[in-house]
Amino acid sequence: MSAIDVEWSQVWFNLIHLGIAYVLALPVALDREAASRSAGLRTFPLVAMAACGYTLVGFSILGSTDAEARVLQGIITGIGFIGGGAILKSKATVTGTATAASIWTTGLIGIAVASDRYEIATLLSVLTFLTLRFGKRLKSNASDAD
Repeated sequence: MSAIDVEWSQVWFNLIHLGIAYVLALPVALDREAASRSAGLRTFPLVAMAACGYTLVGFSILGSTDAEARVLQGIITGIGFIGGGAILKSKATVTGTATAASIWTTGLIGIAVASDRYEIATLLSVLTFLTLRFGKRLKSNASDAD
C-alpha cells in the first residue's frame, strides 16, 4: 500500500466520523432552533464536529492513555465554557441551562463518535432530543399537579 492510499483512507475515515457527529447533532440543533434558543442549527453541529475532530487529532498524535485523558479533559472543559455562555441570570430567573447542558451533551456525541462508540452517540442524540422536546411539557404537568 502506498503512502497516498494510506492518506486517502485516513481522509475518508475522518470525514465519515465528522459527518456522523454532524448528523447526530442535528436533532438537538433542530429542537433548539425551533424553540428560538440562543444556540441552534449552527452551534450544535459545530460543537459535535469540533469535539470529534479534537478527539481524532489528539488520539492519533498522542497515543498514550494519560495523554488521551488530558485531551478529553480539555475538550470537556472547553465545551463547559461555551455552555456557560448560554446561561443567563436576571433577578430571580435563570435561563439557558437546558441549552448549556445540550451543548455539553453534543460535545460528548462528537467524542463518542471519534471513539467509535456509535451506540453511545446515538443514544445521547435521541435522549437529548426527547428530553428537550417533551421535558418542558412534563415539567409543566408536574408543577400543575402540585
